[in-house]
Amino acid sequence: MDGQVEEVNGEDLVINCTNGKKATVNLSTAFPKDTESPRGGVEDMTRLAYLHEPGVLQNLKSRYALNEIYTYTGNILIAVNPFQRLPHLYNNHMMGIYKGAEFGELSPHPFAITDRAYRLMINDRISQAILVSGESGAGKTESTKSLMQYLAFMGGKAKAEGRSVQEQILESNPVLEAFGNAKTVRNNNSSRFGKFVEIQFDQYGKISGAAIRTYLLERSRVCQISDPERNYHCFYMLCASPPEDRDKFKVGEAKTFHYLNQSNCIDLNGFDDSKEYIETRRAMGIVGMSNDEQDAIFKVVAAILHLGNIEFGEGSEPDSSAPKDDKSKFHLKTAAELFMCDAKGLEESLCKRVMATRGESITKNLDAKGAALSRDALSRIVYSRLFDWLVNKINSSIGQDPDSKILIGVLDIYGFESFKTNSFEQFCINLTNEKLQQHFNQHVFKMEQEEYTKEEIDWSYIQFVDNQEILDLIEKKPGGIIALLDETCMLRNSTHETFAEKLYQKYKDNPHFSKPKFSRSDFTVHHYAGNVTYQTDLFLDKNIDYAVNEHQILLNASKCPFVSSLFPPVEEAAKNTKFTSIGSSFKQQLQSLLETLSATEPHYIRCIKPNNVLKPAIFENSNVLQQLRCGGVLEAIRISCLGYPTRRTFYEFVNRFGILHPKALSKGNTEITSTKMILEKANLVGYQIGKTKVFLRAGQMAELDALRTEVLGLSAKKIQTKVRSFLCRKKYVELRTCATQLEAVCRGTLARRLYENLRRQAGALRIQTRYRMRQERNKFRDLWSASTTIQCGLRGMAARKKLRFCRQTKAAVIIQTRCRCHLARSRYVKMLKATLATQCRWRGRIARKELRQLKMAAKETGALQAAKSKLEKEVEELTWRLQVEKRIRSDLEEAKEAKIQENKKLQSQLQELQQQFKETKELLKKEQETSKAASEKAEKVTLVPEIRVDETQVNELTAENEKLTTLVSSLETKIEETEERFKDQDQVREESLKKATEAESQLNQLKNAFLSLREKLASAEAEIINLRQHAARPRPDPLLNMHKKSVISNLSVPADEQQESVEALINCVNENIGFSEGKPVAAITIYKCLLHWRTFEAEKTNIFDRLIQIFSSAMQKQDSNADLAYWLSNASSLLIILQKSLKPAGTVTTPLKRTTTQTSFLGRMVFRASSITVDMDLVRQVEGKYPAFLFKQQLTAFVEGLYGMIRDNVKREVSSVLSHVIQAPRTAKAGLLTDQHSYWKAIVGHFNDLLKILQENCVPTIFCRKIFTQLYAYINAQLFNSLLVRRECCSFSNGEYVKQGIEELEAWCTQAKPEYAGSAWDELKHISQAVGFLVIFKKFRVSYDEIMSDLCPVLSVHQLYRICTQYWDDKYNTESVSEEVLNEMKTLVNEGAGSGAYLLDEETSMPLSLEEIGNSMDTKEFQNVVPPQELLENASFQFLKS
Repeated sequence: MDGQVEEVNGEDLVINCTNGKKATVNLSTAFPKDTESPRGGVEDMTRLAYLHEPGVLQNLKSRYALNEIYTYTGNILIAVNPFQRLPHLYNNHMMGIYKGAEFGELSPHPFAITDRAYRLMINDRISQAILVSGESGAGKTESTKSLMQYLAFMGGKAKAEGRSVQEQILESNPVLEAFGNAKTVRNNNSSRFGKFVEIQFDQYGKISGAAIRTYLLERSRVCQISDPERNYHCFYMLCASPPEDRDKFKVGEAKTFHYLNQSNCIDLNGFDDSKEYIETRRAMGIVGMSNDEQDAIFKVVAAILHLGNIEFGEGSEPDSSAPKDDKSKFHLKTAAELFMCDAKGLEESLCKRVMATRGESITKNLDAKGAALSRDALSRIVYSRLFDWLVNKINSSIGQDPDSKILIGVLDIYGFESFKTNSFEQFCINLTNEKLQQHFNQHVFKMEQEEYTKEEIDWSYIQFVDNQEILDLIEKKPGGIIALLDETCMLRNSTHETFAEKLYQKYKDNPHFSKPKFSRSDFTVHHYAGNVTYQTDLFLDKNIDYAVNEHQILLNASKCPFVSSLFPPVEEAAKNTKFTSIGSSFKQQLQSLLETLSATEPHYIRCIKPNNVLKPAIFENSNVLQQLRCGGVLEAIRISCLGYPTRRTFYEFVNRFGILHPKALSKGNTEITSTKMILEKANLVGYQIGKTKVFLRAGQMAELDALRTEVLGLSAKKIQTKVRSFLCRKKYVELRTCATQLEAVCRGTLARRLYENLRRQAGALRIQTRYRMRQERNKFRDLWSASTTIQCGLRGMAARKKLRFCRQTKAAVIIQTRCRCHLARSRYVKMLKATLATQCRWRGRIARKELRQLKMAAKETGALQAAKSKLEKEVEELTWRLQVEKRIRSDLEEAKEAKIQENKKLQSQLQELQQQFKETKELLKKEQETSKAASEKAEKVTLVPEIRVDETQVNELTAENEKLTTLVSSLETKIEETEERFKDQDQVREESLKKATEAESQLNQLKNAFLSLREKLASAEAEIINLRQHAARPRPDPLLNMHKKSVISNLSVPADEQQESVEALINCVNENIGFSEGKPVAAITIYKCLLHWRTFEAEKTNIFDRLIQIFSSAMQKQDSNADLAYWLSNASSLLIILQKSLKPAGTVTTPLKRTTTQTSFLGRMVFRASSITVDMDLVRQVEGKYPAFLFKQQLTAFVEGLYGMIRDNVKREVSSVLSHVIQAPRTAKAGLLTDQHSYWKAIVGHFNDLLKILQENCVPTIFCRKIFTQLYAYINAQLFNSLLVRRECCSFSNGEYVKQGIEELEAWCTQAKPEYAGSAWDELKHISQAVGFLVIFKKFRVSYDEIMSDLCPVLSVHQLYRICTQYWDDKYNTESVSEEVLNEMKTLVNEGAGSGAYLLDEETSMPLSLEEIGNSMDTKEFQNVVPPQELLENASFQFLKS
């Protein structure tokens, strides 16, 4: 735990811990803490200010809390198992980032270790080895997989039987885990063997082969296991196999076998043995094992289980043995059947032993105990041979390169083990770790000395703990524990107590050996990692490994070829029964492994298990500290402490301790000079000044920190003095100012009060006067208002009554109208619906009938032809009938015109008669008025004598009047008859027009039916032709003709007169003929020529191949963006035209809408006039054949290729500049960065050059927008990923630097206009928001919601968490986000919110479809392109002028 010292009492310290508790500790057990260390710890623990155990533990814990599971200790990588999947750390993009990066430049990672080993192997031609160690459950296997993944990425993918070497190695893991892994106390899937994978490389650095070497298989586990461990997984898988397999291999439940029921643990939680059995069988098939071999393997496994169930009792002879009961005999017989050997021979090989003497052999009986040992020895040797066979089979499947001179080996081996009960297995494992630790110490010591030599400092020999004495205690021959164990095993009737007594007597004075107080047979070895007490109860049994000749002969004679191959025949000299021990074999294999490692350059990865419950986010300090000790990490730190444990670069040292000597910070001093001045000022001795670093002895960093704290304390006092003085002065000035202002306010208040009184007196007189006048006026107004209100109310009441009556009347009328309308409309709608339904059903019936007829007619091509000829006849007949109708219609129109003329004459006569009729009426009216006036006058004059009237004249007038009346009536009759005749003629004309319209509609319907049938017939014929063509010859791949001329046997050479024209065209467009009206001349000229020559409709032509050769030669100029842009412009323009011009052969182009029949004569005439148009466009649809569409497909591929080349060329130019931008923080530290804006200007310059080239070559703007969008996305990904993987880039000053560069890129987008830049600026949203967050002050005040919604809405939680944990302010020393925000982010990250990957990927394909390219331009824009003058002068190309 950490805390702050509150009180010092002699040698005791009172500490206030961070958890809120107080503790009193001794001064010797307290260690100083670096208060200025980053929140997330340091990536390399050699950079810790205080290099001690608590500091190392605190650093690992801080990084583990942030999911930073990898940490360096010099060149050693420490990997803490997160117990959760982190796939974003191991994808291809992450491997690309670490590829070629300097070691230590990026965050710690296994990829960095592997890349360093690969680079050393390639450059120095020396084989490398990566040693992955750790206790069970620490994650060694996963680390090994990541190493293999990176090596396959760097060395390519060597294919073998369809799979890469890395894939085959990973697929062999289930097999090796099934037969070599078992449950132990600490891990449910512990590897009980060491694995050394050799990846072989050729001289070019490519993988050429691989081999798996296994070491130290724990064979004793086959026969003896302790509770709660399990035997190897394969035994339990076989017992859980499907019933048919269990019957085949004659096995039952696992608890019925002696080798498995020694422990109470049979089943594992979360481990399904039946599924694992199926998965193992599948993996065995993948690595090349046949079904017969698999069956033979599991028969051997079943036989071993049955061997374990054989129990022995006393035989018929003295000191002899035999199977104890019928059950044992059954298992003996079953084992013999599975081994396919003689059961009697198997029994004799277990119960008897043949002793070879001089000239004769003696058969000796074994007692029950000896027979049991012989049985276990047979089980162990069979399983060992089986495991070796599996490894050899996997190696033969993977393949090895005997010519390979260099390799990289990956060692995955178990770490130091110390349990409550430690047996022979732990003894061998800890011996392995002692040997590896000695190798590790020597390597660390060597690296330490190399560091001092590299920095050219004076150093003396450093003493380090050498565990050679412990190794001599264990393996020295003679005199070692293993030798003594072998000697005891060879003696008859020896027991573990005898072995223990020998150990006590021989090693009682050895400082590394001791005897426990309360045990008679245990012994303790003082290993480098701690004291381990071993129980010798089973040492003798587990060490014995008899190579029994009877077993060899018996199994070699097996009828099963697989079992016989496991035990090949041996030479006569080796047939004698010979004692061998597992301990000796163990030691030999270990020596072979160390010889292999000594021949390579080692690299170390130490895997740590943070807790024993195997759950994430739990860090147990004591457990981790023990593993650090066992892994030798603390020993490496101790070696560093013996020399110069604290190392700082000059920049870091001056930056931290420059305040001790301010004069040393002047610009005239170099960093080395400043460092020396500071150290001299501090009066330190014993330090060393290297080339790039300063080396301090242990404790000197604490002295410097104490001096720094003292200087900071004095500076703080001076600052406090000045601040207090300033505050007091400020308070006095404020008080004086307030007093002056208060006096002025008081005097002003008194004067204002006096003035206010005088003003009120004068105002009171005026108010009284106005008030009296207003009272009288208000009285008059009230009276007038009351009378006016009464009058208005009465008048309004009358008007409202009248209005109400009018509204009621109007509403009633409207209601009646609406009701009648609704009733009438309802009847009409019902009638309309019924009519429409009837019409629809009738039309549907007719349509279905016609459809059935059409389907019947379309079944055969002959029927279609007959229908076609029949329809043609009907069309001809209808055309004839239509012509007859047209003649009748013209006659009707002529008759109509004659009738119209006659009607006009009759109308004129009628008008004359009507005029006469009117005049006559007027005359009669006048006469009547005259006679009436005369009669009135006669009545009045009574005195006038009677006048005689002339009756003749009156009669004449009356007769004339009757004539006129008759004439008028006759004229009216004639007019009525004329009108009736006119109406009859109109009806006849309308009937004729109706008949003609119906005939025309029928003709249109027949035409549409005919066109649809012809379209179906043509498509069927085209399909038949295509099928015949494809059956006659294979379809060529369009991509085969991209770089060479396609060879098609059935292509024919154009005619002689056309060949010269083709040559002229090819020679012309092969050169840069420029642009016209902003469009490429070559593309338009090619299209016009192909269209004129009808090349698109040709079945056989080689013109397209000639054109493809032009584009192929253009793509050879990959470095010239100008040439690539010219051909991209031509290829894309030609592709746009072909996309809109070509249509499949055999199809009929139909308009978007059918020709609608116009009901009126005027409508039909307008339609006919509008449908007669002239196609003046350059592009028109052509029925293309197969070569035309193949050319279009090839052209599409060329457009994609040219686009990608231009984009990649600019990417290469920009990436070189971006690498300097990413390295800017490091170069700025070293003072090498002179002009910070030069790199951004260089990027903008590349963009300007590209834009100029694209504009000069008239590349379609859609390609320009996409190119710049992808370039901006590339810049966004590179800069953003650098923030996440490089801690020096995630700083305040670098945020300001990148933000300035982004502003320049934004300004370029504005300058380039959206026509060319498009939405490129939007692609920088990730880096824009990230650097915007970096340059915010007071981040600790920002909440999580504000960050996610306002500041960085685009970034994921993983990305923000990574930025917040890596952020450091190198300019203003501001803090990152608060602990609450960081904890909330950590919770979401652990819960798996969003995707686990936080790095951005870049898009490499062309994000354009053929439809988008075709719709990007209007073909009318190509109308005014002027052809090249060279072709216009040629007589064969005169058609280009039109």
